Amino acid sequence: MSKEKFKILSIDGGGIKGVFPAYYLALVEQELANREDGKIKIKDHFHLITGTSTGGIIALALSLGIPAKEIYDLYIENAGSIFINKKYSKLGKILSFFKQIIWSTHGRNTLEDLVRNKFKESFNGEDDPRLNDCLTHVAIPIYDLIKGNPSVLKSPYHPNFKRDLHIPAFKAAMATSAAPTYFDPYSTEYIDMEGMKRPFSNKVDGGIMANNPTLVGIIEALKAFNKNLDDLEVLSLGTGYKKYTEGDSNRKKWGLFYWMVKNGRKRLIDLFMQSQAQLVENYISLLYQGIDKTERDNPNFIYDRVNVNLCEDDLIEMDEKDPKRIKSFAELAMAEFHENGSHILKSHFY
Repeated sequence: MSKEKFKILSIDGGGIKGVFPAYYLALVEQELANREDGKIKIKDHFHLITGTSTGGIIALALSLGIPAKEIYDLYIENAGSIFINKKYSKLGKILSFFKQIIWSTHGRNTLEDLVRNKFKESFNGEDDPRLNDCLTHVAIPIYDLIKGNPSVLKSPYHPNFKRDLHIPAFKAAMATSAAPTYFDPYSTEYIDMEGMKRPFSNKVDGGIMANNPTLVGIIEALKAFNKNLDDLEVLSLGTGYKKYTEGDSNRKKWGLFYWMVKNGRKRLIDLFMQSQAQLVENYISLLYQGIDKTERDNPNFIYDRVNVNLCEDDLIEMDEKDPKRIKSFAELAMAEFHENGSHILKSHFY
């Protein structure tokens, strides 16, 4: 009898582009609905779920047993209120630009209320579930501006992991999704399970250092769960990618306007997050198939990456508000599922 694999699900960051992994997983759960063993939810099929930013929100929701379709619906139905839709005249756009020099683009109250209520609903309807209450273990990257270092919020899957188990799950979700320039750093406090008030201040989106958190999951499995590389079975979900290139060697204007404003794109944020995600894929390839894929016929563990290469027409910003464009983006997940869903289901869910 073959040894049971340690199963990891990883979900990238990407703002509203989280509809891609959410819809993909909703299609998976649709296929699982008639299972006789009762394993009909994503949480039933993984030992560890890691997610960054929007992927962190999805990871925490899945770990609490919330169906993926409900997460997808939450995004589709509320994008316009999460990212308040504003129409500006030319003068208004100029004023908006100067406003953004001082303030973040969006407030988070709507997003926080939606996530908190959804998490409560999954728990008992009254209390906020904590990381200790996750039904599948989670690892959620953030950046801590108080300490000045990256951090990973973890459910208590190791005896030494006592720091984070008290944190309400919705507060962890807000911390990992506090993308710079889009939202302010997340600052709050909470009452731990012993009744002590604890600060939880100046937390920033984990996407600045782990937008693709697959390596986070692998390292946690190796060190905290004491697994070997060949014990692992990894499913990694992206949020769409478009290689960031700039072929105009004659460009002279490389200032803030180009990187953060021109054509409504925050290119600098895209560049940081895409380059980090691509670096992780490169390192995963080394672990998985060796240098120059010399071990492709005998890979070191089970690994699948689900993502989609975006053309210019598919590309949306992290704070896209138009429901038609968001639904069109989510349809890319359906196309991807039709192409490789049978393999993913067989490899990771049966």
